[in-house]
Amino acid sequence: MPCISMFYGIMVYMYNSGKEHNPPHFYVKYNGEFSIFDLEGNLIEGNLPQSKQKLVSAWAEIHKEELLANWDLCMSRDTLFKINPLQLGG
Repeated sequence: MPCISMFYGIMVYMYNSGKEHNPPHFYVKYNGEFSIFDLEGNLIEGNLPQSKQKLVSAWAEIHKEELLANWDLCMSRDTLFKINPLQLGG
């Protein structure tokens, strides 16, 4: 499962096995635990702290088109591309 982004101790992954299932989603690893988010940035499964959920949701909103493109690559077993991390502030 390739890591596609990292920010604030959060690692974002997507499987590219071609066997993933709908709805489109990605995985977040934080503090040794995995959570699952839809491409809108909504928590589907897991216990990510609220403050980190907000960061993931903001990141997903900013990078939704790239997440969708990576999801398509997942379905065809192609190599996923990296997505820029969340950068707060100016």
